[in-house]
Formats: sequence, C-alpha cells, structure tokens
Amino acid sequence: MPASTIDGKDAIAIQAAKAGVAVCDRSFWGRIRVADGDRIRFLHNQSTNDFQSRKPGQGCETVMVTSTARTIDLVSAYILEDAVLLLVSPNRREFLMQWLDRYIFFADKVELTDITEETATFSLIGPDSDAIVEKLGAGAIIGQPDGNHLLVDGGVIVAVGSGLGLPGYTLILPATEKQQVWQKILEFGAVELSDRAWETLRILQGRPNPDAELTDDYNPLEVGLWQTISFNKGCYIGQETIARLNTYKGVKQNLWGIRLSAPVEIGSAIALGDEKIGKLTSYTEISDGYFGLGYIRTKAGGVGLKVKIGEVEGEIVDIPFVSHEYPE
Repeated sequence: MPASTIDGKDAIAIQAAKAGVAVCDRSFWGRIRVADGDRIRFLHNQSTNDFQSRKPGQGCETVMVTSTARTIDLVSAYILEDAVLLLVSPNRREFLMQWLDRYIFFADKVELTDITEETATFSLIGPDSDAIVEKLGAGAIIGQPDGNHLLVDGGVIVAVGSGLGLPGYTLILPATEKQQVWQKILEFGAVELSDRAWETLRILQGRPNPDAELTDDYNPLEVGLWQTISFNKGCYIGQETIARLNTYKGVKQNLWGIRLSAPVEIGSAIALGDEKIGKLTSYTEISDGYFGLGYIRTKAGGVGLKVKIGEVEGEIVDIPFVSHEYPE
C-alpha cells in the first residue's frame, strides 16, 4: 500500500468527515451476494461473528480467518430478506469468492454471486450525515445499531456505519442509480472524499487493511477487532485458536497508532532502545505531521510509549476503530 500524501482538497474533506459530512465512492470494493436456504448457517460457520441471532434488516462486521485464525479480511455483512450481502475489501474480492466456494459442500444450499459490477457503494462520513440520510428517505435508520439497514426508493440500501470509527452510513445501490444518487448527496452538502483521503482517514482511525494489518502474521485479537467476534456462537473456522487466546489472555502483540516526527518506510522495524518490538504496517502524511499503524509487542507497553523507527521518533497513541481490552 503506497503512503498517501495529503493536499488542500483532501484536508478539507477529512475535516468535513470529522466535523461535518463527507462522501466517499467505495464502488471499487467487492460485493458478494450469498443466497439460498443454508446461507445464514454457512456464514455463521465461516467467520467470527454471530449470524444466526440476526434478522433481516440487521448486519454486522465479521472477520474471515484461516483455520489457524489468521486474518483474511474484515467484512461488513447485511442480512436481507432473501440473501446476505457482503461488502469486502477490493483486494480480497476474487479470493473470497473462491475461498467461500471451497467450503460449500454438495448438499449445502448456498449460492455465491459477485455483484460488484452491477452495484455501487458510497460511505457518508461525519456527524452531519444524519441530515442527508433524512433527505434520502431513510430517517428511520438514524440512531439504530451499526449494521442495521433499510431499503429506500431506487433500490438503495442505507446501512448504519461509515466503515471507519466515525459516525455515518454505507449505501449500496444499483449501478444504474449511481450518478443520480451521488449528485443528490453532493447537492445536500456532502464534501467529496477521495480514495487517497479515505486511506489517510482509515490509518488515523485504525481500520485494518488486507496485505497491511490483515495478513497471515496476525489474528483478529491482535488487530483489536473484538467487536467482530462472538465467543458463544459455537464452532467456526479458527474458533479454537481465538477462544484459547481469549481464555488465557494470550495476545502477544497489538495494533496501535504511531505519531511520527518524520516520514518512514512501511515495513520498517519499530524499536524500543536497541530492541525490536514491532513492525510498521501503514503510513500517511497528515496536515500536521506524519502517522502510522504498527504492531507492538504487548509486553513493551501501549499508549504514550516512545519508540524509534530507524532514526525517526514516534509515540504510541490510541486508534478509535480497534480496542485492546479483553471482554469482561
């Protein structure tokens, strides 16, 4: 993932996402439709969150993991009347289609369809996004839990949650409606947020990305995605490892934000004195300096820890999207 560089337009959009409302076109993200009679049971068994207790109109974030609980992707799932819609990372779309298909056995009633090309996705981000959702005819969704969604005119699904640790909504709609809905949202006062600005915001917020924070080297508890994990749902791929890490408090490294004094290279070692204690996974320039994400050994410390990346000084800070507290 290249480091993103901020310009004036991006800075205005990022400020709007924090204090007003911004809109980001995420149509290049993947959308997979999971249908047929066994769809809920199937997804329940394939990822970390609880699908069987959820009803149409609800949704959740869930992590697809390997049999040893290594992270593949962070996925948003929306339960419709006749299907489950998965919003997946752009660089995991084809992989997940093949990976999920591998677990469909002969008697399973599960049908996977990649609907990315025939649909579009927007994220409304910021505290003023409620006003736009109201104007789009989805005011009934305001104040509901993340993942809850409803259908409005034009076949537009409006779901609670921006995809970041900021208030907002995700819209999934037919590609034929894309230009019209996008124009409406801009007319309602949203500021356009570029892909580059989204990347900066996702690093500041701590949303993990495949090939950066979500790889074969890390499990969901190390990332801090506790909100995506059900500990009482029963068996699923990777469940034993995750349950054991939770029971014995065995998380050995955590994902943190790092305020930096100068530019750095992604993949660099993070050091405390002469000792390597972690690795930098993402980096961005921001309006008032530089910021990165990286994994730090739990025994080394957390917020406030002063570290070095090469000759560059850094300080560990909290990131809103993740948590490192074991559940009570």
